[in-house]
Amino acid sequence: MIVRIDTLEDERLNAYARLTEAQLRNKLEPEKGIFIAESGKVIERALEGGMQPLSLLMEEKWLPSMASIVERIEQIDPTIPVFVAPHDELQKLCGFELTRGALGAFRRPRPKSVSEACEGARVVAVLEDITNHTNVGAIFRSAAALGVDAVLITPACYDPLYRRAVRVSMGTVFQIPWARIGEDAHDWAQTGIPLLHELGFTTAALALSDNSVSLRDEKLKKCEKIALVLGTEGDGLAESTIARCDYTVKIPMYHQVDSLNVAAASAVAFWELVVPSA
Repeated sequence: MIVRIDTLEDERLNAYARLTEAQLRNKLEPEKGIFIAESGKVIERALEGGMQPLSLLMEEKWLPSMASIVERIEQIDPTIPVFVAPHDELQKLCGFELTRGALGAFRRPRPKSVSEACEGARVVAVLEDITNHTNVGAIFRSAAALGVDAVLITPACYDPLYRRAVRVSMGTVFQIPWARIGEDAHDWAQTGIPLLHELGFTTAALALSDNSVSLRDEKLKKCEKIALVLGTEGDGLAESTIARCDYTVKIPMYHQVDSLNVAAASAVAFWELVVPSA
């Protein structure tokens, strides 16, 4: 349903213009939580991933190129509003030129349990306390592209459905199962690692230590199911996490370089662990 508006003051645009990310998540009533998807491609992947659309917001000139998405949303529910706003108003909202077509508001999905996310999985990634939305989104994109079966995030890790993370992931957060793991934000591994073992996963911490084995080690390739644990760029993985994992692994590097950006490191590790077995 096309709805033309003149100003962002319209209260129907609260999700786009006035609510903070914390308010959108709505921790007190998570079933009412919302996330924002940006660009036609991301909106399309959200729909393909079964996300429930609440509205779209775009400039008039993008209507023709977004026609197939608008039609698809009308088929889901013809009363879902497609707001069309003036160029200047949208620029105020975004702070930049909206060059990717549209914004979409969606209902946040029901959180999966670890066992649900890992059902049938052979390789999973565990993100420990990664507090950079760009890195979270980039890791999801690499995971989806390189065949990782699921992503698990610790209690302190940033939200994959934060707008920037969704945008950087190019919507792959809707294509790969994910769940929160661990009960304690300060020591998720105390319950999280035993749960992974219970589900049949060998755990491998990507970290530098005296007993690190190469990512190319044949022992890793023989694991039927493996969970690769990735940490923050600054502090890396917690010592308690490394101690609880079955292996500590490292990426062989040249020129005395000892580390990579966590998103880059994840892509290398995913390629090594997943692609050769394809």
